[in-house]
Amino acid sequence: MEPQVEFDTEGYDHIEEPEFMAVADDPLSTFSIDVDTASYSNMRRFIAQGQLPPADAVRIEELINYFDYDYTQPVGVEPFSMNSEVSTCPWNEDHLLVHIGLQGKEIVASQVPTRNLVFLIDVSGSMESPDKLPLLQRGLAMLVETLRKQDRVSMVVYAGASGVVLEPTSDQSEILAALERLRAGGSTNGGAGIELAYAIAQRTFVKGGINRVVLATDGDFNVGISSQGELVRLIEDKRKSGVFLSVLGFGTGNVQDATMEQLADKGNGNYAYIDSLAEARKVLVEEGGSTLVTIAKDVKIQVEFNPLEVSGYRLVGYENRKLAHRDFNDDSKDAGEIGAGHTVTALYEVIPAGGKVGEVDALKYQAAKTPTKAATSGELMTVKVRYKQPDGNASKLSSFTITPSDRPLAATSNDYRFSAAVAEFGMLLRDSKHKGDSTFAEVVDLAQRAGSANDEHRREFLTIVEQASRLASTRQGG
Repeated sequence: MEPQVEFDTEGYDHIEEPEFMAVADDPLSTFSIDVDTASYSNMRRFIAQGQLPPADAVRIEELINYFDYDYTQPVGVEPFSMNSEVSTCPWNEDHLLVHIGLQGKEIVASQVPTRNLVFLIDVSGSMESPDKLPLLQRGLAMLVETLRKQDRVSMVVYAGASGVVLEPTSDQSEILAALERLRAGGSTNGGAGIELAYAIAQRTFVKGGINRVVLATDGDFNVGISSQGELVRLIEDKRKSGVFLSVLGFGTGNVQDATMEQLADKGNGNYAYIDSLAEARKVLVEEGGSTLVTIAKDVKIQVEFNPLEVSGYRLVGYENRKLAHRDFNDDSKDAGEIGAGHTVTALYEVIPAGGKVGEVDALKYQAAKTPTKAATSGELMTVKVRYKQPDGNASKLSSFTITPSDRPLAATSNDYRFSAAVAEFGMLLRDSKHKGDSTFAEVVDLAQRAGSANDEHRREFLTIVEQASRLASTRQGG
């Protein structure tokens, strides 16, 4: 019998998967990029504890973006490169799968700006278990050991009351000692702690440096400013100071995923879920540059599909990152950030011209649009990317075109096949209406053909898929 694990108080926003969009109805797709990875490690935690995750805990774009991809490095002054690949969709051979990848510029360690970090740590009673505060302490200690003499750390804790437990310092032994002294107890007043942490970060602001609040919590804000709306509005106001926010989620049983994701998104930051010391090392040490050094902010993507080549399309994942088309050119609209060396990947499932998208009655008041001369170019789609410099307010625009390809799946890159395998796995976990011919065995086969044995995180993915397959079989059999 499948082990029963209680997650009754965990909070996840509902994800509504959209239908395919007919190009004749809307040729544009607009969204904010996402560099969060929390959904992947949270999903892994559920499966390790013998339970398939709730569908709303599975954000497919975060599963895909948990992994690094070998894209070309940007050249010149551009902060990122743009890459693409097209082939047959693995789960529906009548469709195409378009892979779009952004590669952030690498920064060598000697060029990393001075860091002004404020650790904002939840020490409420709910943080007492070993997978919460004790794991948090060990994870942040690993980050501290990577700091340099010019870097500064301060520390704020919050429970029933909030307070500064460490004034800004570059003394590693002093920081580690302060971490070691932390104890859990009391209720949670997250709002007051956020106010205090931002005040310190602004007081010690380093122009041209990394100014960031690192919030570590299980997300259980239940005293003071506690509603998601109030907290998000508070963070939206604080980001104007130039201080960015990272959110680290911990623990089991009352993870408030929806709140933590919203705070990171609105705070010009990222959200990671820490389920193990290995994950803490990945997020805080291995990827310390990409998660702390922002090279482009408010990054938006807008894709225009060619009606002579495409009947319909859907963006795989990113359901809560959709933007109104007019938001693409509106620099007041918030979007995602890219860190140094970070990769961002998005997949589109495309129905080629002539394919059926759905039955819609003919319009009475609107005639069919006449394709422009550009539509005869043979291009599949045009991808536009708009972004701002980390300290800028005006956006810049880059664009590139993607053409159809007759390249078979077997001739695609390892990254293309692996990202498709991860997307397929996410659809199976969600029991997506778009999963087509997907099976767990197909996911394993596709990932293995992507050379997964050469990367520890991709090897682990294969293990997770096999565990999920067994849990799914038990559920179906029971």
